[in-house]
Amino acid sequence: MTTNKVALVTGSSRGLGKAIAIELAKNGYDIVVNYARSKTAALETVKEIEALGRKVLLVKANVGDVEKLRTMFQTIKEEFGRLDIFVSNAASGVLRPIMELEESHWDWTMNINAKGMLFGAQEAAKLMPEGGKILGVSSLGSIRYLENYTTVGVSKAAIESLTRYLAVELAPKGIVVNTVSGGALDTDALKHFPNREELLEDARVNTPAGRMVEIDDMVKTAMFLLSDEAYMIRGQTIIVDGGRSLKM
Repeated sequence: MTTNKVALVTGSSRGLGKAIAIELAKNGYDIVVNYARSKTAALETVKEIEALGRKVLLVKANVGDVEKLRTMFQTIKEEFGRLDIFVSNAASGVLRPIMELEESHWDWTMNINAKGMLFGAQEAAKLMPEGGKILGVSSLGSIRYLENYTTVGVSKAAIESLTRYLAVELAPKGIVVNTVSGGALDTDALKHFPNREELLEDARVNTPAGRMVEIDDMVKTAMFLLSDEAYMIRGQTIIVDGGRSLKM
């Protein structure tokens, strides 16, 4: 069993997940990099973390499949024997108008985004006998309407609700649970939005802070929530949007 602190960030081959994983590595954590599709991108993340002198475990797993999720945690147990941080960042979704949604679209999105956090938290808690931190990742679509965003928005709302339940029930185990929610981030994920340019323009024009939210803004808030300084913050969704959600 390692004495080094260990962090798992799902969906950490790119975007926000990658940025959080690298920042955790800079702060002395060994990292479990999880990906579902792009091994090339995941290996690049591994290389960057190893360059920081940290140990990395690379695991391919679709977190929406509970059996594969549990296999991943078993691998972590065998490799490290512990887990100190679980960041449930992996996300997917089908972007269509409500009348074009099919059952498979709903199941796919809810499984990866919400089911992955619930059962991931279960497995993570088993590897945190001395306590730990769990962090979800949400977006403004959980609390306001975004075009074509139904399945993702509802799944993110589920993540925020799960955060409250997990925070209460895992507190006796010394586990702190919160979620960070962001405004529109110009990442690879946003490229799948048919109305991407409109979202970006809206963020540029209507954000009181005067600029769009950047990945680094989200990373800083995530790192705070994962620190001991945030010990008394429990079950909260912290919105990082430069005030955009205040202007409906």
